[in-house]
Amino acid sequence: MNIFRILGDVSHLLAIIILLLKIQKSKSCAGISGKSQILFALVFTTRYLDLFTIFISVYNTVMKVIFLICAYITVYMIYVKFRKTFDSENDSFRLEFLLVPVTGLSFLENHSFTPLEILWTFSIYLESVAILPQLFMISKTGEAETITTHYLFFLGLYRALYIANWVWRYYTENFYDQIAVVSGVVQTIFYCDFFYLYVTK
Repeated sequence: MNIFRILGDVSHLLAIIILLLKIQKSKSCAGISGKSQILFALVFTTRYLDLFTIFISVYNTVMKVIFLICAYITVYMIYVKFRKTFDSENDSFRLEFLLVPVTGLSFLENHSFTPLEILWTFSIYLESVAILPQLFMISKTGEAETITTHYLFFLGLYRALYIANWVWRYYTENFYDQIAVVSGVVQTIFYCDFFYLYVTK
């Protein structure tokens, strides 16, 4: 475990906490894509199935459980608790355009053809594009609330720190995971697109 991985996890967690606090404080989920949040919940669910099979560390287990709980709380707040404030008209990205190719790719390109490995690979591919409904919503409405931009900023920082983590691991452990690295770079490019939208809008 290196400092880039820890800072990346903290940044990711901070992004989720900012989003939850924004929803709770304003009692509104305006400007937030429920579809992106469903995809993130699906990402964590399929990635963390190893909670039942492998113990890595207390830190690893606690972080996985926190991310899972926060993801489902976010979805609950958007679609149940504050559903009247949810902008379904502008949250119109068609998820099948992401889920179908990601599912196909996870079967074609993975480390080993086992259920857990395919689901882990699916989660990596899906995470790289899960932010697209949120970006689509921002580009469609031309608006991004300050708190939503903070949320996206910390998600982008999380990705950048994870790239630093991969570089560090390559030079110190000679470890390289092509699936994770390529997907992470694709995801980071989408966050760069968000920053462009933020500046121009």
